[in-house]
Amino acid sequence: MSRSLVLLGRNRAVCAQRFVRFSSDAAASSKPGFLGRLARKWAKRTAFVAVGGTGALYAADKAYMNFKQRLPDSLSTQYFDQLHDGLSRLWSFGKDGAGNLREGASGRFKGLFPTGQNSRLSDVLPSGEASAHDDNVPAGTDVASSAAHADSRSPSDDKDTIRRSRELAEKLARAQQELVQMQNKYQRELERMEQANRDLKRQLLLSRQSSPVATTTASSSTDDEKPLIDMYSELLDLLQEYDSGFDVQDHLPRVVVVGDQSAGKTSVLEMIAQARIFPRGGGEMMTRSPVKVTLSEGPHHVAQFKGGGRMYDLTSERELEALRREIERQMRASVRAGQTVSNDVISLSVRGPGLQRMVLVDLPGIISTVTSGMAVDTRDAITSMSKYYMNNPNAIILCIQDGAVDAERSMVTDLVRSMDPSGKRTIFVMTKVDLAEKSEISPGRIKAIMDGRLFPMKALGYFAVVTGRGNSSDSIESIRQYEEQYFATSHFFRSGALQASQMTTRNLSFAVSRCFWQMVKESVHQQADGFRASRYNLETEWKNTFPRLRELDRNELFEKGKDEILDHVAALSRIAPHNWEKALVEQLWLQMSAPVVEKIYFPAAQGTGPSNFNTRADINLRRWAAKDLPQLSVQAGWEVLLGRFATTLKSDVATGRGKGDLFASLKEEVVKECEARHVASADSIDKLRVIQMNTLEDRAVTSSHQWDDAVKFMESTIQNQLETARGRLHDLIGPGASERWLYWRSRSKEQWDRDAVCQQLKTLLGAAKEHSSSLASDELTTVCKNLQTQGINVSQDFVTDTWNHLYREHFLENAMRNCQECRKAFYHRDLGSNQLHCDDIVLFWRIQRMLHITGNALRQQIENEEARRLSRQVKQILETMANDSDKKMRLITGRQVELAEELKRVRLIQERLESFIDALSREKS
Repeated sequence: MSRSLVLLGRNRAVCAQRFVRFSSDAAASSKPGFLGRLARKWAKRTAFVAVGGTGALYAADKAYMNFKQRLPDSLSTQYFDQLHDGLSRLWSFGKDGAGNLREGASGRFKGLFPTGQNSRLSDVLPSGEASAHDDNVPAGTDVASSAAHADSRSPSDDKDTIRRSRELAEKLARAQQELVQMQNKYQRELERMEQANRDLKRQLLLSRQSSPVATTTASSSTDDEKPLIDMYSELLDLLQEYDSGFDVQDHLPRVVVVGDQSAGKTSVLEMIAQARIFPRGGGEMMTRSPVKVTLSEGPHHVAQFKGGGRMYDLTSERELEALRREIERQMRASVRAGQTVSNDVISLSVRGPGLQRMVLVDLPGIISTVTSGMAVDTRDAITSMSKYYMNNPNAIILCIQDGAVDAERSMVTDLVRSMDPSGKRTIFVMTKVDLAEKSEISPGRIKAIMDGRLFPMKALGYFAVVTGRGNSSDSIESIRQYEEQYFATSHFFRSGALQASQMTTRNLSFAVSRCFWQMVKESVHQQADGFRASRYNLETEWKNTFPRLRELDRNELFEKGKDEILDHVAALSRIAPHNWEKALVEQLWLQMSAPVVEKIYFPAAQGTGPSNFNTRADINLRRWAAKDLPQLSVQAGWEVLLGRFATTLKSDVATGRGKGDLFASLKEEVVKECEARHVASADSIDKLRVIQMNTLEDRAVTSSHQWDDAVKFMESTIQNQLETARGRLHDLIGPGASERWLYWRSRSKEQWDRDAVCQQLKTLLGAAKEHSSSLASDELTTVCKNLQTQGINVSQDFVTDTWNHLYREHFLENAMRNCQECRKAFYHRDLGSNQLHCDDIVLFWRIQRMLHITGNALRQQIENEEARRLSRQVKQILETMANDSDKKMRLITGRQVELAEELKRVRLIQERLESFIDALSREKS
């Protein structure tokens, strides 16, 4: 390869020298008008190609030496030494050839070029050689002498001149064609060298990955072994999370890609990444959220999402399509209902041979009009998002301008100028230059744009690129070839509107990467100093506020709270059995008392005799026990278990053992989740139904102790019901005379009417103490007429409602007296006397016995099944919460946890910053 490159450079220089002599002869033997212009034109192009080729060879030689220094000692360098020798010889020969070419051009074409043209020729040549060229120019030669020499020719030679001019024109055309062929051949050779360089780098990376040392240390890899750009990308992710959690903004550089919609932002980024990785649509907004792309060099061209396990092969069209679909899915999923764009960042890393290392952020395009289907605030949302990323003083702004659109219609330039007035961190990129040329846009206008004179916006550099031909199926390689072919023959380039260094996405990528790393080196130390100061302030606050506590972050505190909660669940097994049964019986009766009194006792007691009472009581009791009682009992048992668990947690918080307010919300949430998730076991319900039905069938009271317990149980039940009935009746009739005088209370008109009705109904009950539970129609009429004589007009429904409350009180008072009379009736029942009618005592004894047996059965279920079931449920709830960061943040709050969280995050960021700075300094050295 080195020998071919030397021969290539030598042939090219010889060709250029021959063309100089040929053009000089043509100029000396013909009219200066036509041939002079032709000679000047091709002399400039030849000098440009020759000097450009020499400079490229020097750059290739220098790049090779830098690459060779990074090769491991184990690889053989014989091939590389031969390649370097060839490059060196080719550089020396090209340098000498360029000097000879300048001397020949200066001497032979001095009479053909005006004074201003010599300076343009010198501009094409390297600056170091231009001064030597100027010193060797002979004085006194100008255009006038050349013109005088041309005018001295005889008119008889016109035919010969025309013939010779045609011959010279043909030779010139052949020389031009030969020169272009040589240039193409040279370009292909350079491309082969670049491909060989990429292959060598790929082999080097693969050898490092497959080496035994790398294999043995893969499990213990540290940040120092990661590529520098990956370390930087992870650092940006940490800062992004820190910004959103603590309302600050990092100032580390990233390349922010902004531009008008459909200006070609995404296409530029794809050309830099060398893969068509983004979704596209004809005129439709496709970029709906920021996309952070981390570019790095690697042996394979692959892409991977942050936190994702799948690697997308970017050399496969099927993988590229899957990647584009996934990006579009994540974008649409991040957009909330009623919105068009989202601030959620999609992080993507792209690795591949020859990629420039940098971090780019692609933003939605700036729009001028909100169309149908968009949220009304879409334009403002996109502008605010762009300003947020450009507001970073170290962000590199890649301003994308559509070259095929009038510059006055652009909105992005004014936005960029407002964020970076001095242009110290802005790079201007003009896309679709080929379409601009087809639209016959003036080269002078293009030059004004590329010189920074048309826009008021300032920039570090100006670039012109072509990122496609309007066909979405074109590959990156075909687009790159089209771009190079276009610029090689571009009218803008030939006219001087574009400089060689301003063209192609390859030059743009080099320039952006160089600017990016320069900004990184200048800003990373300042960022590290800021986090070092923040860490000191936070540590000082912790020592002063929480001097005796460990610095536990939210996750660590959650694990601590989780262990405490599980310990409390385990502690339920240490509760004594009699305590369980006492709590269960109380909870059972609390839930059963209302249905027992209302559905069983009252309907049976309002019958016409003892036999009727037992019959109605048995029917209602059996129906209730078969349908509602088992499920009610199981639910009561679960409530006792959960209530005891909640009480234990609350008492722990009250004593300060559970970190007080730190874990209070967490424990309350666990109790609520347990209550919501509980479902009664059908098997437990069936077992309990059998036990309860058999217990209620037993009517035999075998001892006076059991009888006394039943009497006390009935008395307490009736007394509670009686107090409730009296309270309701008191609310209906209002305060009595003593309350009105002593406490300055009064009655409403309704309460006065209710009191008058009560007086009438009490008179009725006094006349018939065994009155039924309902009023007859004639009784209702009598009460209403009596009230009318007093000037009180009420409806029969009003009287009936008052009667129900009054009769309930009357009935419960009679039941209380009967209960007291039956206190000593156990022995009378043994003698066969049924005059006291104490069957209601037997009913309450049956219910009481069922309560105790049910409590015992529920206690066994709790100890054998429900406690373990609760433990499993609590573990599942806590495991679910452990994966829900938002819920943990809501349940574990307070300055202690917030300070510990921030301190841990700042320490981590500072450590990563220092590791990155160390790696950056090692790379410099």
